Amino acid sequence: MLSVLKNRTYRHLFLAQVIALLGTGLATVALGLQAFELADGNAGAVLGTALAIKMIAYVAVAPIATAFTEQMPRRAMLVTLDLIRAGVALCLPYITGVWQAYALIFILQAASAAFTPTFQATIPDVLPDEDDYTNALSLSRLAYDLEKVGSPLLAAVLLALMSYHNLYLGTVVGFLASASLVVSVVLPDPKPGQPRSIYDRTTRGLRLYLTVPRLRGLLALNLAVAAGGSMVFVNTVVLVQGVMSLHERYTATALAAFGLGSMLAALLLPRLLKRIDDRPTMLSGTAVLVLALLVGMFTSSYAGLVVVWAVIGVGYSLVLTPSGRILRRSASPEDRPALFAAQFALSHGCWLITYPLAGWLGATAGMTATYVVLAAMTALGAFAAASLWPAADEDDRHVHADLSPDHPHLSGAKLVTGGHEHAHPIRKDLLHP
Repeated sequence: MLSVLKNRTYRHLFLAQVIALLGTGLATVALGLQAFELADGNAGAVLGTALAIKMIAYVAVAPIATAFTEQMPRRAMLVTLDLIRAGVALCLPYITGVWQAYALIFILQAASAAFTPTFQATIPDVLPDEDDYTNALSLSRLAYDLEKVGSPLLAAVLLALMSYHNLYLGTVVGFLASASLVVSVVLPDPKPGQPRSIYDRTTRGLRLYLTVPRLRGLLALNLAVAAGGSMVFVNTVVLVQGVMSLHERYTATALAAFGLGSMLAALLLPRLLKRIDDRPTMLSGTAVLVLALLVGMFTSSYAGLVVVWAVIGVGYSLVLTPSGRILRRSASPEDRPALFAAQFALSHGCWLITYPLAGWLGATAGMTATYVVLAAMTALGAFAAASLWPAADEDDRHVHADLSPDHPHLSGAKLVTGGHEHAHPIRKDLLHP
C-alpha cells in the first residue's frame, strides 16, 4: 500500500492532507469543548447545530464552486483556499458567543467545500492505475482517521498543559503547512470539456450522480454511514462529560477509539477489495454500524463505550473507503470534478439531516431513543442501497453505432451488426448519453 508514496506529487498531496487534517482535528476537539462551555447543558444541541451549519456550507457551496472553478489552475486554487481557512481558524479562539462560532464555521467550511472535491478529483489524474488509486483511497482514509486518533490524543496531551483555546493554533499551522506542500508540486489541471452554461456546470455532477444505479445506491449508503457516525461526533462529549461526568481528556480518548477502528478497516481493505467486490463490502459495513448502535443502547460504562465506538469506526471505514472507486469508474475524467463535488454535496446533505437529529434527540428524548432512531436510519439506508444498486451492474454490454472504428474508446471492441460492441462499468458522459 505504501508503494504509492513513491509518486512525488501524490506523496506531497498526501502529506498536505495529513497535516491539514491533524490541525482540523484539534479544532474539532476545541469546538466541542467550546460548545460545552458556551451552552452549558445544551452542548449537544449547540454542537449539532454547528455541525449542521458546516453541512449547509458543504451542500450549498461545493457544486457552485466547482462550476465556477473547474477550469482554474488547481494548485493556485488549493493554496488560496488553505490560506483562507488558516485566517478563519486564527479568529476562532476569540469568539465569545454562539452566533460568532456559527458565522466563522460557515466561512471555514465554505472554503473546505471548494477545496475537498478539487483535491479528491485530482488524485485519479495523478494516479491513473486502479490498484494505485485503491491504495491511495486507503491511505486517504487513514489520513482522515488521524484526525480522529492523532488529533484527540495530541489534544489530550495539550489539554493537560494549556487551555483548549490554544488548540486552534494547531489548525492554523496545519493549513499553512498544507499550502506549502501543494505549492511544491505541479498538479494536472482539469481537462477541457465542451462549453456549458453555469446552470449546466452547476447541476451536471448531480444529474450524472442520480443517473447511474450504483451511485444512487451510494447515496443511500451515505445516509446509513451519516446516521451511525453522527452518534459519535455529536454525542461523545455529552455521554462522557455529561452522563458519565468524566474529564474532557476522556472525550478525546473515546473519539480516538472510533478512529482506531476506522484505521484498522482501512489497512485491511486493499487486500479485501481484491477478493470481494465493493458492494458487499460496503453493505457489510452498514450491518456493523447497525449492530454497534444497538449494543450501544445497553452500554453504561466508559470501557464499553470505547469498544462500541471502535466497532462503529470499523463499519464507517468499510462503507466510506471504497466510495472513491465507485465514483472513478462512473464518469469520464473531464466529468470527475463535477461528480466528486456532487458526492461531496449529497453525502454531506445526509449529515445535514443526521447531525441535528442526533443532537436534538439526545437533548430532548434521551440517549436510548437516539440510539434506536439512528440504528433504524442506518438499516433503512442499507436496505435502500441494496435495492437501488444491482448486484451485477459492472458488465454493461452495449453497442456504439456512431463512433468511427479508430476511436480510442473502441479499443478492444467487437464489430457487430449496427456498430461496435464492448462492456465496461456503467457511466454517463458524452459517449454514453
